[in-house]
Amino acid sequence: MSAIEFKEFSFKYSSLKEYTLKNINLKINPGEKVLIAGPSGSGKSTLAHCINGLIPFMYKGEIKGSIKIDDLEPHKSSLHEVSKHVGTILQDQDGQFVGISVGEDVAFFYENHNVSKDIMKDGVWKALEAVGMLDYIDETPQNLSGGQKQKVSMAGILTSNCNTLLFDEPLANLDPFSSKKAMEKIVEINEKTNSTIIVIEHRVEEVLEHNFDRIILISDGEIKYDGTPDEILSLNLLSQYGIREPLYVEAIKKCNLSISKHDNIVNINNCIKYKEAILDEFNNKDVHIKEKTSDKLLELENLSFKYFKEQENILSNISFSIEKGEMLAILGNNGAGKSTLMKILTGIERQSSGTIEYLGKTIDKWSIKKRSEIIGYVMQNPNQMITQNMIFDEVALGLRNKGFEEEFIKSRVEETLKICGLYKYRKWPVGALSYGQKKRVTIAAILATKPDILILDEPTAGQDYRNYKEFMGFIEKIKATGVTIIMITHDLNLTLEYADRVIVLSEGKLIGCGSIFSIMNNKKIIERASLKEPSLYKMAEILGVKERDKFTSYFIDKVKEECTNE
Repeated sequence: MSAIEFKEFSFKYSSLKEYTLKNINLKINPGEKVLIAGPSGSGKSTLAHCINGLIPFMYKGEIKGSIKIDDLEPHKSSLHEVSKHVGTILQDQDGQFVGISVGEDVAFFYENHNVSKDIMKDGVWKALEAVGMLDYIDETPQNLSGGQKQKVSMAGILTSNCNTLLFDEPLANLDPFSSKKAMEKIVEINEKTNSTIIVIEHRVEEVLEHNFDRIILISDGEIKYDGTPDEILSLNLLSQYGIREPLYVEAIKKCNLSISKHDNIVNINNCIKYKEAILDEFNNKDVHIKEKTSDKLLELENLSFKYFKEQENILSNISFSIEKGEMLAILGNNGAGKSTLMKILTGIERQSSGTIEYLGKTIDKWSIKKRSEIIGYVMQNPNQMITQNMIFDEVALGLRNKGFEEEFIKSRVEETLKICGLYKYRKWPVGALSYGQKKRVTIAAILATKPDILILDEPTAGQDYRNYKEFMGFIEKIKATGVTIIMITHDLNLTLEYADRVIVLSEGKLIGCGSIFSIMNNKKIIERASLKEPSLYKMAEILGVKERDKFTSYFIDKVKEECTNE
């Protein structure tokens, strides 16, 4: 008996004219580890909702064909019954929390199925300990960082004992080390319980490291490929459908090398087979790592912060400068204080001690409104920022709040919309835009006020590779106008490709500042900040390359250059 089986399955939401899923034929066997990948809007989440029963019990629509989960037809059963067979971690953790405290939330499955208190307490304790969140058992879930919320959600699914576990974007908010640990935990669950594992994720490289059995590629609501990871990496299908291949695989292909499915390139150590050709490509090039120097725009001196007097510092003695026109990446593990630091820069929070200077002038007493004239903050989720129905009105809002004349506002908004590639949508309602377009609108709304600094919180989280490239190309154009960009990110590939400089935080302390290469060469910083060597660094080591920085820089530039020319 299959764990999951779709036969000639199609689904159309009640609100749409076209089918979102079309003619799905898919069989997943008990105990398999399966990665489902595809571009944004491909139907991945809809497929997941069919498996866990949210379709049709939460999202109504028309179903054709059949689906079975452990011989149960979910759409003919009930959501309660399906939950006994399929445990789910949703992409939006906030929409999944039901408990007042972390402990209560993790206990929800037990409470829902009448488990005794003794078993419940023991199970909750073990589940939180397994994900490193036992110390937060009494904390309110909404007070946690994005990565911590992800871990609590995973603890909740550990209590379910379901035959199938479904993870929708489980790595989206996790730092590299936590991502590795999360995937190790998922694999461990599979090995101990023989549960079927289904992971929906854009971060393909980090999933495929863990010996997944299959990868299913979906686009336009159809299955485009179903096979082993080695088979799909030997082709160009992932990049063709807007999914990023492992970075080291991209580098191999940039050397005009053909990969065979028998090369087992999922295991990075097997890149040694291509050593001669890769080194020929690299050694014949003169590589220079560019050093960037500029003028200080903002300077932080001995910045510390805590919410209450009796509390330990959340940030301690942070000192660094922000240069004019640079792209600065803020790295660090979940809960390191990255977002708190950005809140202090914008004036949302005030430091307990230390000072902030802008062009040599102290701005510690500046209001949030006054700081917004020089510092703009763009949240990770655009839906949390947008308040107006129409695009023009959303971008004009900040200028109207500042009391500018309507004629000036019209000119400035139209100029900004052109820069952001949104001019043709100026009369559209915001609700008609895609997620990525909404993100551009929020940036346009900030840019219209002409800030010197633009802070982006996880700018590419949850985006497929095609949207990632398009979005970062757009950010580089903004940077070219002289705006300084600060990115809070967990994405080391993003940092390698775009950041001029890196700041690293851990446990509220600044532990690293400089180029990404200076950080990657410091194993103590990597360990303390829960970072992880990029796969190009690892490949250079396997190939015996001494100049790993230059090797990585060369192939990053090659990948980025060819993406720019697409």
